[in-house]
Amino acid sequence: MLKMKENRVWRLYLGGKLLDALHGREGVDGSFPEDWLASVVEAINPARAGQPAREGLSVVTRPDASEAYLADMIREQPEAYLGAAHLARFGAHFGVLAKFLDSAVQLPIQVHPDPAVARSHFHSDYGKTEAWYILETREINGEAPYILLGFKEEVTPSRLKALFEAQDIPGMAALMHKIPVRPGEVYLIEGGTPHAIGPGCLLLEVQEPTDFTISLETRDCAGEPVPEQLIHQGLGFERMFDCFHYEKQSLEALLAAYRLEAKPMGAGYEELISYARTPCFALRRRRVSGEALVQRRDAPYALAITRGAGSAGGIPVCAGDCLFVPAGEPDYVIRGEGLELLECLTPFRG
Repeated sequence: MLKMKENRVWRLYLGGKLLDALHGREGVDGSFPEDWLASVVEAINPARAGQPAREGLSVVTRPDASEAYLADMIREQPEAYLGAAHLARFGAHFGVLAKFLDSAVQLPIQVHPDPAVARSHFHSDYGKTEAWYILETREINGEAPYILLGFKEEVTPSRLKALFEAQDIPGMAALMHKIPVRPGEVYLIEGGTPHAIGPGCLLLEVQEPTDFTISLETRDCAGEPVPEQLIHQGLGFERMFDCFHYEKQSLEALLAAYRLEAKPMGAGYEELISYARTPCFALRRRRVSGEALVQRRDAPYALAITRGAGSAGGIPVCAGDCLFVPAGEPDYVIRGEGLELLECLTPFRG
């Protein structure tokens, strides 16, 4: 079992104050509003002064105090970390990415590719279906936290492109459902679904392991131009519109499909996202006050700690920490008070 170092990643939007608070320290909103957990994915960011090498990749501090990238450790010993069954199905790739994310502004209206578009346009085995588990919220400038999700009316590619070319952000937002959010809610966002996280949301995001984001906004929150590559991801301003699903969704149907309810699983677990709902990943929650046994699994997973403090397998943990648990990790014990732990599971092997 490996404990990750904090892994803050630069983004185009502002946030991070609640992420600092999650780690128990004072903070301010800035340009590092995300912490990528057990990440083997490099961030797609423009070059900038002070940019770290291989930004986005998680670093492990080993028992001898040396440091290594998790991605390199997996590449060097893939079967030891991923297990033979995972390796046979997915190759030497962890197959999932989790993040802590805190927004102080509305993120750009965006979309990620579904599997078909990922294969045809990005030559990737992974698209970017994702899910959000809302941890905390805050009002910003008097506005309650929300998300934008799905088109509430029929939209054509030409209409969306015209709004994009005019940079009519309110016009684009008006096409979408604006949904108030509360801590504890879980939303699934399948590839192709337009969306944006509003200001005031601290969440855990679990997703397919890519950084493919098509943005409909050409300036960042400071009014500076966004590099074209970060808008269309190399597809160009025509083909980027192939990534959207344009059908109308009623609010009732959308919430029924994409706002998920926790279901008890036994052994102290709750299932937040099941493989029956998406084969891309699963998400399970466990709350511990005292001791709890975790049994050996034949697949790897990321373990994110969202509340409390204690230990997992003898490793001290507290809110904001993340562990990578290799396939075949022996049974271990979680100890603590008020601990909430989220297991971010790899894709369904079928």
